[in-house]
Amino acid sequence: MQTRILIVDDDQDILSALKKRLTWMGHEVLTAEDGEQALKVAAEEQPDLMLLDIELPGLSGLDILKQLAEKRSSIPPPSVPEVIVITAFGTIDRAVEAIRLGACDFLTKPFEPDHLSIVIEKAMAQMALTRQIGLLQAEVAGRYEHVVAQSPRMVELLETARRAAGSSATVLLLGETGTGKEVIARALHRWSPRASKPFVVVNCAALPESLLENELFGHEKGAYTGAVRREPGKIESAEGGTVFLDEIGDMPAGLQTRLLRLLQDQEFYRVGGAQSIRTNVRFVAATNKDLKEAIQEGRFRQDLFYRLNVISLMLPPLRKRPEDVPALVDHFVRRHGMAMGYRNFTVSPDALEFIRGYHWPGNVRELENVLVRAIALCPGDYIEPEHLGITAQRRLPVEADFAEDDGLNYHAVMEHYSRKVIEEGLRRAGWNQTKAAELLGLQRTYLTRLIRQRGVSVKPPSM
Repeated sequence: MQTRILIVDDDQDILSALKKRLTWMGHEVLTAEDGEQALKVAAEEQPDLMLLDIELPGLSGLDILKQLAEKRSSIPPPSVPEVIVITAFGTIDRAVEAIRLGACDFLTKPFEPDHLSIVIEKAMAQMALTRQIGLLQAEVAGRYEHVVAQSPRMVELLETARRAAGSSATVLLLGETGTGKEVIARALHRWSPRASKPFVVVNCAALPESLLENELFGHEKGAYTGAVRREPGKIESAEGGTVFLDEIGDMPAGLQTRLLRLLQDQEFYRVGGAQSIRTNVRFVAATNKDLKEAIQEGRFRQDLFYRLNVISLMLPPLRKRPEDVPALVDHFVRRHGMAMGYRNFTVSPDALEFIRGYHWPGNVRELENVLVRAIALCPGDYIEPEHLGITAQRRLPVEADFAEDDGLNYHAVMEHYSRKVIEEGLRRAGWNQTKAAELLGLQRTYLTRLIRQRGVSVKPPSM
C-alpha cells in the first residue's frame, strides 16, 4: 500500500538516502529540513507518516511532537501523521521521551534498510488500526447521535437530561422496551464532562450471575480455573467515563449487594482479589420492569433502588408521542437509505398515515426495523403501505360496547374495560394464567391481584 511519508532531517545525505529508499519501496515522499517547515508541510499536505529527526535546528523533534499531541487532543481532531523518530545511538533516552509524547516507534542511526522496512510496515499497521477505530467510533456515534424529539413530553425530558448530564449523579431510565433508553444514556454521556472518556454498556440480563460478576468487576490471576492472568472488568475499563447498566431490573440478587457497595463507596474488589480498587465512573441504569413491584416481591433491593433513583427519567412509549412519528420516519429513512445503496427514499402519504395508525408495541425500535424492511424490499424509491409488512390496528383489541344511555364515570368504565381485557386474555390463553400474563404484558403476580380485585372468573364459562 502506498503511503505519503514526510521525512524531516537537516542532514542532506540522510534526507536523500531515505527519499530514494522510500520511493523505491513505492511510497510518496515529502521532505523538510527544519521544524517550522515540517509543521507547514504536515498541515498543507497531510502525510500519513512522518520520519522525524530529534536533533533539528530551531524547533526540535520533541517540540514538534508536543505540537502534534496538542492537535490530537483538540475537538474535532485534525489529521495528524503517525511519527517515527530518528535518533543517534547516544540519545536513546530522548527516543523514550518521544514515545511518551506520541511517537509510534524510533530508528537509531545508522539503520539497515531491512530495519527501516519493518518499522514502516509496523507504523502502517498502526495507522490502519487507528483509522478502523475511528470509523467504528463514528459509526456508533452516528447511530446514537440524534435524539428525535418534537413532542412536549420528550422535549421536557431532554431538557431535564441536559441539566442532569453536568453532574455525576446516578440516572435511572424507565420505560417500555424499544423507547430509546440507550439513546438517552449515550446522550447523557455525550453532554457530560466525561464525553472524552469511555461509555461502556453492561447488559445485566444477558449473562448468568457468575459471568456477569466477572464482566463487571474483572478477576485476579488464579481466581478460578482458567483465570491464567489478571483481567480488568467493564467498570475499570470505563474509568473516568460512564457505565450503562441496561436491564438493571434483571440483575441477580447476589450482585445487587455488590453493586450497592460500589455505588456507596466508589470502590470494589476484583473476583478473587483482596485489594480494593477505587473508581471514578458515572452510572446510568435502565429497565422496563416495575422496580417498586419487584421490591414488594423481594426480587430487587429497596436500598439499591434508592441509590439508583437519584434522577429518574420516564421515557414515554411511541403511542404517547405521536408528534415525533413523522420526524422519526424521516430520520430512519434518510439514515438507512444512505446506508443501503445511497438512495433517497420517500414515504408516501398513505404509508405515513398507515404508520400513524399503528399502535407500535415495540416502540421506536420496531418503527426502525419496519422502515429498514421497507427500504430493503421496496423495488423503487417510493415506500407504500404494502412495503411496511404491518397491519394497522385502528380499533381497540377488545370492544368497550358503549351505549348512549350508559354512564361515563371514568373509574367505573376503566374497571369494566380492564375486566373485559383480562377475560379476553384468559380466553386466548386457554385459561392458563401464566400464558395470559405473558400475552397481556403483565407480571404473573400482578395479574393474579387484578383477577381478584376485578372479580374475574378463572374458569371457562360452562356451555
